[in-house]
Amino acid sequence: MPAKIPVIVSRVTRALTPVQFQHLADVPPELEWFANIDNEKTRRAYKIDLEDFTTFTGILAPEDMRTISRSHILAWRKKLENEGSSPATIRRKLSALSSLYDYLCEHNAVTHNPVKGVKRPKSNSNEGTTPAIGDAEARALLDRPDATTLKGKRDRAILATLLYHGIRREELCTLRVKDLENRQGVAHLRIFGKGSKIRFLPAHPVAQRLINEYLDHAGHGEDADGPLFRPVRNNRTKELNKALHPNAVYENIVRHYGEIGVHSLRATAATNALDHEADIAKVQEWLGHANISTTRLYDRRKSRPEDSPTFRVRY
Repeated sequence: MPAKIPVIVSRVTRALTPVQFQHLADVPPELEWFANIDNEKTRRAYKIDLEDFTTFTGILAPEDMRTISRSHILAWRKKLENEGSSPATIRRKLSALSSLYDYLCEHNAVTHNPVKGVKRPKSNSNEGTTPAIGDAEARALLDRPDATTLKGKRDRAILATLLYHGIRREELCTLRVKDLENRQGVAHLRIFGKGSKIRFLPAHPVAQRLINEYLDHAGHGEDADGPLFRPVRNNRTKELNKALHPNAVYENIVRHYGEIGVHSLRATAATNALDHEADIAKVQEWLGHANISTTRLYDRRKSRPEDSPTFRVRY
C-alpha cells in the first residue's frame, strides 16, 4: 500500500479566502505578463499598443490571444501601414505583441510566437533622430540659470547632471542625497535605471561642484534618504520635501532654458563621449542600454560634415 502524502496544515491565519485563492489561481498568463512590466511608461505604451491590436481583431478576453495566427498579425501590420503609421511606430507595436507571446510560450500557454517571421519595417537610418546640441550651446545652457538664486543653483545642477552623465529624467528624479557617494575615493552617482537595474557613474567634477553648491544653499544635504532635487516652491500643498516630477524637469527646466527635450541632453552626452573616443561598449553600460545597437544610434562620427569627401576635393 503506497504511503500517504502528508498534509501540512498551517497554524497561521489564512490571509486569502478560498474564493480569493481560486481567483488568483485562475489569473491568465496574459495578465501576469502585463503585471510584471515594471516601467510605468513601458506599461502605458504596451497597453495602448495591445488595445489597438485587440480592437482590430475583436478580442474580448485575454485567453482569446491564444487563438491568434500570423495572418492576424500581417493584417494588423497592413492596417497600420495604410493609416500612415511610421516605421518606428509599427516596429514598437509589433515588439510589444511579440513580448507578450514570448511570455506565453515560456508558460506553455501557446505553442509558438505568431509575431516571429512577420517582417518589421526597416529603420530609415542607422542614426538616431533625437537632436544633440553642440559644445558651445551646452556651455551656454549651463550658464542660463541665475546662479544667485536657489532655483538657479538647482537648475544648473540638474542640467549639469543630465549633460555630463547622460541619464534619463526619471533616473534623475529618483536620485536621493545619499546616491552621491564615494567609491574607491571617487565620487559616484548611484543610478536606478530601467528594469530595476542599478549602475554607478563617476560624478563629473563640474556636476559635482554644482550639486554641492545647490545642497549648501538648499540646506538638505544631511537628509541622506531624501530626494536630491526638490521643488523650490509649491503653491498648492506647500510641501517641498519630495522629488521633482519628470514632467517638471522637462517643462520648467530643460524646455524653459533650452527649448529642447531632456532626451536631447542624453543624446548630447552620448554623442560627445563618442566623439572624444569613448569606447562604445563603455558608453552602452554608462547609458544603461540593454543592446549596443541602441547606443550606436548616438554614434554620429561617420556623419560629421567636416569629414565629408566634399572637403577633400581640390581643383
